[in-house]
Amino acid sequence: MNPRERIARLRNLGIIAHIDAGKTTTTERILYFSGTSHKIGEVDEGTAVMDWMDQERERGITITSAVTTTRWRDHTLNIVDTPGHVDFTAEVQRSLRVLDGAVVVICGVGGVEPQSEKVWHQAADYRVPRVVFVNKLDRTGADFERALADLEKKLDGIFLPLLLPVGKDDGYLSAIDLVRNRLLTWDPGDPEDRPRSAPIPSELQAIFDAGCEKLVEAAATGDETLLDEYLETGTPPAPPRLLPALRTAVLTGGIHPVLAGSSLKNRGVRALLDTVVDFLPSPLDVPPIEGKDPATDETVRRNPNPEIPLSALVYKVMNDESRNRLYYARVYSGTLARGAKVWNASREGEERITRIYRMHSNRKEALEEASAGDIVALVGPKRTATGDTLCPKGHAVLLEEISFPEPVIAAAIEPKSQGDLADLEKALSELTVEDPTFAVKDDPETGQKIISGMGELHLQVLVERLAREFRIEARVGNPQVAYRETVAATARGTGKFDREIADNIHRAVVTLEIGPNERNRGFTFDGDLPGETVPKYARAWIEEAARESTAAGPFAGYPMIDVRLVLRGVELPGEAATEIAVKGATAEAFRQAARAASPVLLEPVVRLEILVPEEYAGEVMRDLNARRAQVTGMEARGRQERATATVPLSRMFGYATDLRSLTRGRGIFSMETSHFEPAEEAMKRFAE
Repeated sequence: MNPRERIARLRNLGIIAHIDAGKTTTTERILYFSGTSHKIGEVDEGTAVMDWMDQERERGITITSAVTTTRWRDHTLNIVDTPGHVDFTAEVQRSLRVLDGAVVVICGVGGVEPQSEKVWHQAADYRVPRVVFVNKLDRTGADFERALADLEKKLDGIFLPLLLPVGKDDGYLSAIDLVRNRLLTWDPGDPEDRPRSAPIPSELQAIFDAGCEKLVEAAATGDETLLDEYLETGTPPAPPRLLPALRTAVLTGGIHPVLAGSSLKNRGVRALLDTVVDFLPSPLDVPPIEGKDPATDETVRRNPNPEIPLSALVYKVMNDESRNRLYYARVYSGTLARGAKVWNASREGEERITRIYRMHSNRKEALEEASAGDIVALVGPKRTATGDTLCPKGHAVLLEEISFPEPVIAAAIEPKSQGDLADLEKALSELTVEDPTFAVKDDPETGQKIISGMGELHLQVLVERLAREFRIEARVGNPQVAYRETVAATARGTGKFDREIADNIHRAVVTLEIGPNERNRGFTFDGDLPGETVPKYARAWIEEAARESTAAGPFAGYPMIDVRLVLRGVELPGEAATEIAVKGATAEAFRQAARAASPVLLEPVVRLEILVPEEYAGEVMRDLNARRAQVTGMEARGRQERATATVPLSRMFGYATDLRSLTRGRGIFSMETSHFEPAEEAMKRFAE
C-alpha cells in the first residue's frame, strides 16, 4: 500500500460525551467487534480495557484519555476514549486538538446533557466533523425522537438519522436503514450485533419516505443532481452514489449523521463503525496544519505527507506504571524514526527520541518509526511539555499551542510526616507536568502549599494518586474557591526603574493603561505607540512583564483575568535600558495602574443540571434558592424533573451528599464552570 492510500484509510477519532452516556462501553464494543479484543470489557465489572487506572475501575468513570488502534473494513482507526466528567475536561480538550473526527455519544434517556454541550462546542471550535450515536435505547424511559429533538434544540447543525429506531415499546429492537432501504431487527439474545435484514413493511413506508427525503436533501449539498433525480424517479439513490455525496456534506461540518442503538446490549455498534469509515475524515480530508516560522513569524503549512519535513504536536504527557514518562504526539507531516534527534521549537532545544510506541490503552507496541497521520507515544525527551512542537531544526515550525481552563478550586496540602516534604514536592511537580489544569503554589502569608484544580473530584483523584503511585500520605484542607480579579475602571500608572547593579546602570520608564476587557477575552496587550516605534525586543519585554504581573492582582493577590493593557509611554535611554530595567519599570507601572482601576474580586459560577424524582423537586428547589442559585429551566422527563441553574461555586461544596439526603439517594446532578461574577460577599470579608 502506498503512503497516500495508507493515510486515506486512516481515521483519527475521539469518543466524547457527558459522563455515564456510555462512551467507554461503546469503545469496548468497537474493540470487540473489530477483533482487537477477544472478550468484551465491562465498565461496571472493572474489566474495561480503556479504563486501565485502578481509580477508573473502582469509580466506574474515565479519568484520563486512553488511545488505542483497531481496524475495520481495511481502515485503521486510532481511537481516543475521553472522560465525561467536567473535572477532567482538559483531557477532552487536548484530545480534540489532534483528532480529525469525533463520535458524540448521547444517552437515549437523558438526551443532551451539559458536558455533551461543552464537548460539542469544543469540537466545533476545532472544526472536527461529528457523528452522533444515541445510546442506551434499551433502557426504560429511552426516547429516540426526544433525543433527536434535544440535539436540534441545544446544538448547532443539521442532524441526519441514518438509522430510524422503531418499536419503542419493545426497547427499539428494530430500525429502518435509510441508506440501504431495509428493516433491521435485533435478537435480544444475540451478542454479535448482527440484525436480521428484511424489506420495509408497508406500515413503515411513510416513515421511510420522510426520512429518505431528508437524507437526499442533505446529500444534495454534496451532489446537486441527486435531489433532482430522486424527485423525478421517486427512487432513492443507491449507496455507491449516496454515500460519497453525504460524505462531502458531512466533511463541511454542517451535517451530522445520527446512529442509534445500545452498546451494552450489542446493538448498533457495527453500523457505527461503518459510519465512521464512510463519513469521518482521513488526514487527507482536513486542511493542512498551520504554524509559524519561529524566525520570520510567517505562516507555514504542512500537508500529511511522510516525505516532507517533520511536524508533530505533543498533546499529552504522562507516566506509565513504571514511572517512565510518555509523550503522546500527533504526527502531522514527515516521518519520525526511533533514535532520531528532533528540535523542540517551543523551547528551542534538541531532544532525542529513544522509543516510539503505538498505544493500546496502557499496553505498548514498539515501532521503528511513525509518519504523517499517526498518533503515538514517545520516550526520550527531557524538556518537552504539553503543547510543544517537534520538528527538524533546519525546517522549524511552531504549531498553535493548546489552551486550558484555569483551576477554580484550591486546598492546602501537607505531608503527614515532615520528612516526606521533599518527596511530596517532587510528586506534585510530576503531576503538574501531566495535568495542565493542576497547579501548585506556596502561600507567602501562611507558608502552606496550595493545590488547585477543576473540582473536588479532580483534587480527590490527584491526592489518591499521591498515595497509590508515589506512596505519600498527605493531609488536605477543606476546598476553597480559587477567586480571580479584574478591574472595573481604566487607569494609568508610570513605573520608573533606575538602579546600579554590578557596576552597570539599569534605567527605563514605562507608562501603562489598564482597563476591563470583554468577558472571556483574557489578557490583551497593545504595545504600539502613535508616531513612535518601540523596539521589538523592548515591546516583548514589556508584554512579558505585564503578563507575569497578572499572576497576582491588587485586591487580594489572586490571578487577574479579562484585562486590557495599552502601552502609553516609554523612555529607553540607550544601553541603560536593559531587560532588567524595562521589566522592572513595567511591573511597577502595572501595580500602580491596577490599584487605581477599581479592582474587583471575581468568583466562579457553575452551571448546574439536576435530575430528581418529581416528589422531591420542591425540596430540591428550596435548597437551590438557599444557595443563591438562579434557576434557568425546568422540564418534566416522565416521572422526573430536570432543572438547570447557575450557582456560585462557593455554595456547592458537599452538594453530592446534600442531594442524596434530600432525594433519598435518587437524585443525580452534574455541573461545570460557566463564568466569573463579582464576589460581593467575599469582597466585604477581605475588606474587614
